[in-house]
Order: sequence, then structure tokens, then C-alpha cells
Amino acid sequence: MIKYIGTVVILVLLNACIEPFDVSSEIPDDAPLLVVEATLTNEMKKHRVRLSRTRDFDVVNEVDSIYDPNYPPWLQNGELEFERNADVRIEDDMGNTFTFSESESGYYVSDLEFSAVQGVSYTLKVDTENGESYSSAPESYTSTSEIESVYVERDFNENGNEGVFVYVDGGSTDSNAKYFRYDYEESYKIVAPEWRPQDYLLTNYDPCALPVVTYDLEIILRDSLEQRVCYRTDPSEELKQATTLGLVEGKINRFPLRFINRNNYSISHRYSILVKQFAQSVDAYNYYSALNSFSASESIFSQVQPGFLEGNIGDSESSNDQVVLGYFEVASVSQQRIYFNYEDLFPDEPLPDYPISCHPTERQESHISYCDTTGSDTARPLSLIESVNSGLVAFYSSRPLYYSDGVIAPVRSWTTVPRACGDCTIFGNDEPPDFWKDE
Repeated sequence: MIKYIGTVVILVLLNACIEPFDVSSEIPDDAPLLVVEATLTNEMKKHRVRLSRTRDFDVVNEVDSIYDPNYPPWLQNGELEFERNADVRIEDDMGNTFTFSESESGYYVSDLEFSAVQGVSYTLKVDTENGESYSSAPESYTSTSEIESVYVERDFNENGNEGVFVYVDGGSTDSNAKYFRYDYEESYKIVAPEWRPQDYLLTNYDPCALPVVTYDLEIILRDSLEQRVCYRTDPSEELKQATTLGLVEGKINRFPLRFINRNNYSISHRYSILVKQFAQSVDAYNYYSALNSFSASESIFSQVQPGFLEGNIGDSESSNDQVVLGYFEVASVSQQRIYFNYEDLFPDEPLPDYPISCHPTERQESHISYCDTTGSDTARPLSLIESVNSGLVAFYSSRPLYYSDGVIAPVRSWTTVPRACGDCTIFGNDEPPDFWKDE
């Protein structure tokens, strides 16, 4: 998963040993452009290619936003639309063809599991529904990636904020491997702070019934600890690169992959990070470094176009002069997962705040019928049944109300908290991922 914001070790434009990456002339006026994201690795798995189109630059601020959390941030906010019904395949120089099928809009997954083989060249080919054909340059990997260690330390960053640094030691057994890209996926435990074993069950609700609203409200018991503990996994949103060029040892030592502020809720209980290190070719390294410098300073799709960043994919057969944004990378990858608990680094210290405020709120049980034309139009807080029907609240407590003579009234006082405070599934999944370990 390639992400394009954040800190990056960029020596490519400063070191004389690395040639600057070519930038072509201005982006043509007949945009939108095809955008290709594809990385083939030596992992035995079903690989994935993503295809989209940039929108017309003149109207990019006028269209509805499209947000995909797994897509590069610099292509968000209405600047892409997915490319459907394309023919996608990867061919190698041994005569093999690996076909891909569209699993969802713009996402193409290989029909079979396969892995890139060291020294074998691979070519990505794309035929779009409108008759355009694109092909990458042949790509291969020659160096293997090797992560030696992933570890965490409590420390302060350059802004004086305390938190946790995730460091990586690694490199390659091949002394010629000098360029590396890092990706990570973080998973963490979520515990609903105001979880209760009770929950609401609202049925037969008619908010427009006359003369009064009709409904059945029950307090039921949840199954065991359902919705109390959840897990969430987030992909990285950063492009991180490093090079051993000029280093005496030829290894990556204490590379600061990630800093997590101690107030970040993700580390409140148990946190895990899966780190991937890709051994890159010099061309791939240069491309992503240049791409990062574009997106870090200003959107590639801004009104002033400094130039079009050429990758290794181009028009192969069609008569039109089409350009493509993207790069087909073939790389070896190694990975390592670590876990830590908050108390491991911050023993006997208060946990970070929950993502939202969990202040209890007392609510009236019912409300005036929506179809009662004699009622007041004065704004009022949502009643309990309105809040339950909308999925906004979780059970906190209830108590009977009494008339002035001490007799119990036919209604109760209800206290609720925001749903996420008593139901962790708002933020995650209450089934742990397959890889999760609590010890």
C-alpha cells in the first residue's frame, strides 16, 4: 500500500551519485489521466492493481468528494474516479501471463497466487474499456530485503512532544542494495469506557402516530462482553524511504519509521505494527522521492502545473498520445510485526483520552408526535427513543420517577452516553484479527 505524505529521507536530488528523475512537459489539456498503482513483490499471494482517472483540473473543486482510506491522500477530495472494466495482466519474460479480475470498482486482483522471482522481468499491461492500451517497462528485482529488527522507545520528538518512536534496523544481504521504501499497518485494541451489559431494543416505533407516539422499548442483556473490546487496523498514510548510499556500514540503523504521540488513543491498551521494507531499484526510489516532493509542497493537481511526473508506464498501442500517472514496481519485501502495551512504556500513568467525550446525558423517554400540528415548534433535545432509533446512544442507567406523593410514575428517567462510548464497534471490529496476540 503506497501512501504519499509525511517525512521522507530524500537524498536523490542532492547526491551526485543519483541521477535526478526526469519531469516531462506540462500535463496536457485533455486530462483526465489514467492513474496506476501497482507493486509486485516476492510474496506468494494474490497481488492487486488499482486504476483510476484524475478529474478535469478545471472542475476538480466543483465535483463531489470521493474518499477511499486506502488510496493515496494526494488523490483524494474529488480528484479521482475509478477505472472500471479494464483488462489487466502481468507478463514475464518466461512466457507466463498472470490475469487480474476486478474485485470492486477500480481494484483488480490476480486470479491466482504468485510471487515475483528474482532476476525475472515483469511487464504490466492494461487495456481500458474505451480502447486505450498501456504497458509498463519490463521491471525486475535483483536485491533482497531484510529487516533485522523493529523496536519502540519512549522519547520526545523535535517539537518537544512525548510519545513512542518506532525504529527499524535493516537493509539487504546484497551490498548493491542501497534504496529502500517502508510501509506499515497498525492495529490496536479499543475498549469502550462506558460499556454496560444492558442495551436498548426499540420495536414498533411510529413517530407520527396520533394522538401519541407508539413504540415498545425493552432493556435487554448483551451476549457476554459483546461490543466492549474491539480491534482496528489502519494502513499507513506516509511515504517513507531511506538509502544506505554513503553509509560506511551499508545498513539502515534506527530509522524513525513512526512517531506516536502519547496522547494518541491507538496506544491506550495494546498496539501492534506490521512493518514492510521494500528493496527498491534506483529508478523506483527516484520516482517516489520526486512524487513525495511534489505532494509535500503542493498538490500535483494544482492550478499551476510545474510539470508532469513520468513513471514507467505509457501508451503502448493506441493512436492517441496518452500519458499515465503511476509506476509499476517490482521489489523484494521483508516484514516484521511487534506488539506493545501502554503500560510497558508508561507504567502507572493515565491513559490517553478516548476519541470522543463520554459525558452522560439525561433524556426524556418519548416525544410529541411528528404529525401533531398543535404542538410547539420549539427546538428540544432528542428523546430517548429518537436517539435509540437513530443509533446515537448507548445505555448508561435508568431510574424510576416519582410523583410528589411518592407514588412511582409510569415513566422513567434515562441516562445515556454517545453510542461509541458503550459500543466499540463504532470504531472497530469486536472480532480480533487472525494475527492478534494478547501476550
